[in-house]
Amino acid sequence: MKKFFSLFFLFSLVFGYGQLESISSGEILHYRIHYGILNAGTATLSAQRTTYGGSPHLYVKGVGRSTGTVRALFKVDDLYESYISLDTGLPSFYVRNVKEGGYSQHLQAKFNHKTQSLILTDKKNPSNRPRQIQTPKGIQDMLSAFYHLRGLDSLELRPGRTIKMNVWIDDNLFPFRLRVDKVETLQTKFGKISAIRITPMVMSGRVFKAREGVTMWVSNDKNHVPLLLQAELAVGSLKASLENYSHVKYKMNFH
Repeated sequence: MKKFFSLFFLFSLVFGYGQLESISSGEILHYRIHYGILNAGTATLSAQRTTYGGSPHLYVKGVGRSTGTVRALFKVDDLYESYISLDTGLPSFYVRNVKEGGYSQHLQAKFNHKTQSLILTDKKNPSNRPRQIQTPKGIQDMLSAFYHLRGLDSLELRPGRTIKMNVWIDDNLFPFRLRVDKVETLQTKFGKISAIRITPMVMSGRVFKAREGVTMWVSNDKNHVPLLLQAELAVGSLKASLENYSHVKYKMNFH
């Protein structure tokens, strides 16, 4: 369960550079997470226009929690926050505050894209001094990367295309890529919809089990809303599906 919440926020959040104008202030995406037949948890993504550091930003938040029987066995309360510049499309400030079973972490990263660096602060352990870390040009965090997807056009998400990214996760840089597989019709609780199937491929720095695979589908429209994410594990499978949505800028063409 702990691993899947990270998988959900990572693989449904990271796509590449786009324009934030395609995001409506007040948009909410709500997902239901299952482990096999168990209702394992929920994840919610929200976006709101605001001001940060005197300039216009998009404040985005991701909340994940375990529910039901799974919560009784393994309590998860995850909070991710990001302030994304509407001028550059790059993150200015990122927060990861998670509680997963007996594990917890509360990190803040303040980005300086001019100097290609960030200041990492450990809020859980104040005795650990803030660290300045050099970063590559155009670095994203887990949330900001997702919202850049929303402005990509059909050519940038055409089948056969590979998207490479450098994403800041926890206290490390995570280089990875996404392969756009094909366009197909996906059945959802809202009806059928044209969807783009995408396969995240882990690059150097992270190793997953050979029997574990992740596939996701996003709406084949200007919204590019993640509709479904499936992770095949060595034991069982996990799935996150769109449960509800509101204030999406463009009409979702379910039929």
